[in-house]
Amino acid sequence: MGLADLHMHTTYSYDGTASVPAVLRRARQVGLDMIAITDHDEIRGALLAEQLASKYDLQVIPGVEITSAEGDLLALNIRKLVPAGLPLIETIQRVGALGGFCIAPHPMASGLSMKSLSAYSIRCALRLAETAQVLLGIETYNATSLDRLGNHAARILAERSDTAQTGSSDAHVLDAIGLGATIFAGENMDDLISALKQGTTRVQKGAEWSAIQIVSKWAASYVLSTPGRLLPGLAR
Repeated sequence: MGLADLHMHTTYSYDGTASVPAVLRRARQVGLDMIAITDHDEIRGALLAEQLASKYDLQVIPGVEITSAEGDLLALNIRKLVPAGLPLIETIQRVGALGGFCIAPHPMASGLSMKSLSAYSIRCALRLAETAQVLLGIETYNATSLDRLGNHAARILAERSDTAQTGSSDAHVLDAIGLGATIFAGENMDDLISALKQGTTRVQKGAEWSAIQIVSKWAASYVLSTPGRLLPGLAR
């Protein structure tokens, strides 16, 4: 079985606090087999992580958390940026044209700077055959979302739309990596994609942080990581 955390951020994100090497080390330490780096509308950290992955005995899927006109979208297995601000359907189509696949992160959730997709937008995308082949999963457990009801609503949406469920940390600090993860049969990205298409993925939940822990850990790490965020390529 494979264990993947498909949603996390580095100092290449405006709100990330950990360098790429530090993220890779932490992911290996907590027992993950696979991760996806999904910085906000930024792909340089993901590409760097892919280059360094073998040093950490870890599989890395390069990705981006794209700010579509209707909300955030995880685009995975792409190596070129898709512009922000496009309609969701067009964004998914562009990801598919690049050979990638998508997951809807923290749908319907509200919170600090969250831009979540609505159930309506997701359903519309799943009704179109072209985009349903690319939008393969719904993140039904986001470990660091302040909106716990959003996770519950996402699970109901996934069940009713017969769409694969994923768990992720959405880590913006090192300690959060792996607090949410996706279990799938197999060991590589092709196996993960197959599991998503078949709807056989399972969610793994780690220790649940309180809202105070989530905010305070991020705030402290954000201050300490300011130099690395200004020059993310130099951070270790």
